[in-house]
Amino acid sequence: MFERFSSGYYLGRLYVTPGEGETAAISREQHEQVNEQLYADGEGVERLDRPLVMKVDERHFPVTGAEGVPQDTLAVPQSVLDDTRVSNPPTLREVLLAKADRAEQLLAMAAGTVAVDDRDDVPGGPAI
Repeated sequence: MFERFSSGYYLGRLYVTPGEGETAAISREQHEQVNEQLYADGEGVERLDRPLVMKVDERHFPVTGAEGVPQDTLAVPQSVLDDTRVSNPPTLREVLLAKADRAEQLLAMAAGTVAVDDRDDVPGGPAI
């Protein structure tokens, strides 16, 4: 589903569509698979419910797992979708998935618990 792209991201292709919830979501099964395959560190019991951080165009956002979201689909709240160049959804789009350490950094920035500069290895910066 995702392949290595850069030092901070994986690249995948998902159908991006408007979602019903307040947060972006992929199918619960795929969310757990991605957590296990790409975020697990191999040290004991892993949490499979950690939010993923994805990027569409210039916008980062946390992604949870949800029942009812089809496989290979990213359901995005309309307010977030409006900040992207996605037109006529559902649309197959390239989506960046932040690697585990980058995701933690972006989530901490969004929570206001860490200050980092705005350099990034992918154009568009770390704004979440």
